[in-house]
Amino acid sequence: MKEEISKIQSWILASRPKTLPASFVPVMVGSALAISQGKFFLLYSISALICSVLIQIGTNFTNDLYDYLKGADNEKRKGPLRVLVSGLISVKEMKIGISLVFGLAFLLGLYLVYSTGILILVVGIISIIAGIAYTAGPFPLAYNGLGDLFVFIFFGIVGTMGTFYLHTQDISLLAFIISVPVGAVTTNILVVNNYRDINEDKEAGKITMAVIIGKYFTRVEFILLLILCYTVSIILHFNFDYSYWVFLPYLTIPIAVVLIRMLMIFKDEELNKTLELSAKFSGIYGLLLSIGLTL
Repeated sequence: MKEEISKIQSWILASRPKTLPASFVPVMVGSALAISQGKFFLLYSISALICSVLIQIGTNFTNDLYDYLKGADNEKRKGPLRVLVSGLISVKEMKIGISLVFGLAFLLGLYLVYSTGILILVVGIISIIAGIAYTAGPFPLAYNGLGDLFVFIFFGIVGTMGTFYLHTQDISLLAFIISVPVGAVTTNILVVNNYRDINEDKEAGKITMAVIIGKYFTRVEFILLLILCYTVSIILHFNFDYSYWVFLPYLTIPIAVVLIRMLMIFKDEELNKTLELSAKFSGIYGLLLSIGLTL
C-alpha cells in the first residue's frame, strides 16, 4: 500500500480532511452572527477560515508525530492509516511540515492583526501554542484528559467568538452562547475518536477523557453534548428574539439519533464510519445554524 500512495497524497492523508469541518464551522457560525448584527467583511472571514484550517492541519500533523513517537500510533490502531507508522512520511519531514503550516497560519494572521488589532495576535499565538501542546511538550493536553476541553475551547468558543470579533470588535454574551453548540459538535468528533481508541490508548499510556471515564460515560458525554447543541436554539429564540429559523439545526436530529445508535452498537473499525458521520454532522449543523441566524 505504501508504494501506491504518492507524497502529495500522504500529506493530504496526514491533514485528516474528513475532520476539517471542525475548522470550518466556528468561522461560518461566527460570520453568520456578524451578518445578523449587520456587520460583515468577506475578506476577514476568508482569512480567518484559512488560518483556522491551517491551525487544525498543524495540530493534526503534531498529533501524528507525537502519537507515533510515544507509541500511541502503532500497528494495532483501529483508525485510518497514519503516515508515520506506515513510513509514508519521515519524522524529519513531519517536523518541517508542522513548522511550515503553523508559520503560514501566523503570517496570514498578521493581516487580521493589522486590520483589527492586537487581541487577534494574542488569540492566534495562543491557538498555535495550544495546537502544539495538544500532544507535544512536558504536559501534552491529549495525554492528560484535556483534549476534549481543548477542542471545545479553541474550535468552539475561541474560533466562533474570534471570528465575530473580527467583524464587530465586540465580545458579547450572545457570541459566547452561539459558540457553545459549535464547541459541542466539534468536540464530539474527538469523543468518537477517543471512544474507538480507548483500549489502545490505555496500553500506550495516553490518558484521554474516554480512558478516564470509560465507555459508558463517554457515550453519556456524547449525548449530553448533542443535547447542549439543541438547547441553544431555544435560548436564542426566547431570550434574544431570533426567529423560528434558528430551529433549523433541529433538522439534524435524525442524524444525531443515528450517531447515538452507531456509538452504542458499533465496535472496532466500524466506529470509523461513526467518526466520519460525526464530522459531517458538525458541518451540516453549523450550516443550518448559520442560515437560521441570518434569516
